[in-house]
Amino acid sequence: MNQAQPDGPWRPSIDRTHGPLYLAIADVMQSDILAGRLRGGDRLPPQRQLAEHLDIDFTTVTRAYAEARRRGLVEGQVGRGTYVRQATPARTQLSRGQVDLSMIMPPRFDDAAVVARMCRGMAELQTGDVLGLLLRYQEAGGTEHDRVAGARWLARRLDGPLENRLLVCAGAQGALEIVLNMLAAPGDAICVEALSYSGFLSLAAHQGVRLLPIPIDDQGLLPEAFEAACKTQRPKALYCNPTLHNPTTVTMPLARRLALIDIARRYHVPIIEDDAHGALPLHPEDALARLGPDVVYYIAGLAKCLSPALRIAYLVLPDPRQFTGAIHAMRGTAAVASPLTAALATQWIEDGTADAVLEAIRREVGLRQSLVAEILPSGTFQADPCGSLVWLNLPHPWTRREFVASMRAEAIGVVGSDAFSTGMPPEAVRLGVGVAADHDELARSLHRVAYLLAHPPAATTMVV
Repeated sequence: MNQAQPDGPWRPSIDRTHGPLYLAIADVMQSDILAGRLRGGDRLPPQRQLAEHLDIDFTTVTRAYAEARRRGLVEGQVGRGTYVRQATPARTQLSRGQVDLSMIMPPRFDDAAVVARMCRGMAELQTGDVLGLLLRYQEAGGTEHDRVAGARWLARRLDGPLENRLLVCAGAQGALEIVLNMLAAPGDAICVEALSYSGFLSLAAHQGVRLLPIPIDDQGLLPEAFEAACKTQRPKALYCNPTLHNPTTVTMPLARRLALIDIARRYHVPIIEDDAHGALPLHPEDALARLGPDVVYYIAGLAKCLSPALRIAYLVLPDPRQFTGAIHAMRGTAAVASPLTAALATQWIEDGTADAVLEAIRREVGLRQSLVAEILPSGTFQADPCGSLVWLNLPHPWTRREFVASMRAEAIGVVGSDAFSTGMPPEAVRLGVGVAADHDELARSLHRVAYLLAHPPAATTMVV
């Protein structure tokens, strides 16, 4: 029988005959949690200790713990150990008629002329080589035509030339997978912000990469903490989201960006810059890849600033000599873009539709953030007028789990900080302003949020 605390360190018995060992360990862990043999808050044995007990390779246990984190079973922090995660209400599919503010996407805008341009762009694809788009695979990395268009789109954020080090990918997640394959192997460590994009956390867990959480404050990632990690942990890279950070909405100031570039150069630790929202601000801070193009892998998707239907992202490498290696890494993934969506993105960029859509989204985001500022109590949230995120810092005695459950009871979906945390999650939740169909629906949802913030559980409990 598997042992669990308080009787002693967890000592699983695993089936070594079916499938990968790391999955077997994660499966036993999940089974023991469901059976109550492991309880929320129980500390798991150190990875090396468990590897010695099971007489298996250390990296196998690392992958097992990463898989457990991906499943939401455990949480941990470097130097403190890994613990069984306290039970959290499951994030289930919202039914028809409910508002899922947990999603981040561009808002619907009321501009018939821009919508007509979008439709014309799709129609004009039919006047070209339609069979060529429909009956061929995309070139890995994109055609030269698509890469030139991508470079044109990124010219607002980066300095050229870009075409010889730019890849067209099937979305930002695909681009992240390529870079992670290039930089890290199972068991390697990657620095991340203490609150970070959940998609990258899942990807790292799937690939067995260890995460080193770097503390953040109201200006973003702390450079001195990153430098300390470089000195002691020898990370393979830093992943960060410095502009309209997901989930906290913070934009890192220039001085801190320059400090990160300096540290990356001195310790030879490359930076993976996720610039998902970088096109939205009218006057953004310089991208890390503009400040330090020699040490930054830059990723900019179109989903958050143009359309989620355009599953296209542009990956810019630090060095053109890495292009061939990146193509090889791409062929082992599902990151090769669809010729059809790549062609539509190129069409929109070349004929000006992309700029028109971006401007319409900027206007609508600004209007929706005005509603946020008007309805939500001051001091309870972080937001940026240019961004589609809102980060709620919950007042005591609200917990993130209770708030998520209460919002769901109100037919509104939000996501708790657990999804973004690499350590101890704060009592906070994230919501997006783009999903609501119109201003009225968003305002109704925000009023319910404001009501719950003002009426925490202790204030709404009836005594009979």
